[in-house]
Amino acid sequence: MKILVTGGAGFIGSHLADAYIRLGHEVVVIDNLSSGKREQVPEQACFFQLDIRDAEVEDVFQREKFDAINHHAAQMSVTRSVANPILDADINILGSLNLLQLAVKYKVGRLLFASTGGAIYGEQETFPAPESHPRQPTSPYGLSKLAVENYLGYYRKTFGLSASALRYSNVYGPRQDPHGEAGVVAIFCKQLKCGERPRIFGDGEQTRDFVSVRDVVQANVELLASDLSGAFNIGTGQETSVNTLAEVLIRHAAKTVSPEHLPERLGEQKRSAIDYGKIQRALGWHPRVTLAEGLGQTFDYFLQQP
Repeated sequence: MKILVTGGAGFIGSHLADAYIRLGHEVVVIDNLSSGKREQVPEQACFFQLDIRDAEVEDVFQREKFDAINHHAAQMSVTRSVANPILDADINILGSLNLLQLAVKYKVGRLLFASTGGAIYGEQETFPAPESHPRQPTSPYGLSKLAVENYLGYYRKTFGLSASALRYSNVYGPRQDPHGEAGVVAIFCKQLKCGERPRIFGDGEQTRDFVSVRDVVQANVELLASDLSGAFNIGTGQETSVNTLAEVLIRHAAKTVSPEHLPERLGEQKRSAIDYGKIQRALGWHPRVTLAEGLGQTFDYFLQQP
């Protein structure tokens, strides 16, 4: 197939581009490089430095004739979405609508959308949360992802677009950016590499569902090959505290430091974990990378970076 990967210069998108090329697909990447890195785009991929809102994106659709789209380009900072909800909606909702309109116009057969687990479910009532859990976002970022999921439903019913949303838990792995509002795994890896103590906000007992980017890529590969529609949780179903995360990384790094605790951040979610049973029943997918294995590989990757 010929596959468009939006955000293909970023953390997850670049891993997906690599995987699709290994499987023999033809890959085109669109990324505005606002957070992605040009060097992470595979050499075999055709690259366009464009914003998904740009009018020029239609020229790419017209010329390339895509079979499928994997849409990962996004404004992904919860903090930034709170500070500027209009910008968040412009990128995440209007940018996605631009792609959906083009997908229908140029008869794209399949679309996968990178959504979010924790931000869509908000403060969870059950653990781990299934897809049927009430969707109660507490940030503009979560609201924008939910809005696009609802638009996918509209485009499925109205135009027959085959589309699936992947609700990720906390994805970690090589190529994750440790700067800005990054994943805590990348931040801890960078701190330990630089000889610093991992800095934890609050008591560190807040939990997250950490899933390896390798497992996320496999879920995308399997969903793309299917004709399944709707939303699917992509996580481990396991809660891991930030304290435990730091302990595992410190042990792997062979350091003798202890974490530094800072005042807790207001409004931070206390617990999060999502149930992957739906995609397991449908496709047999389940997370295969253990936390210790995945964290070790991620830290070793950071060690090799300049």
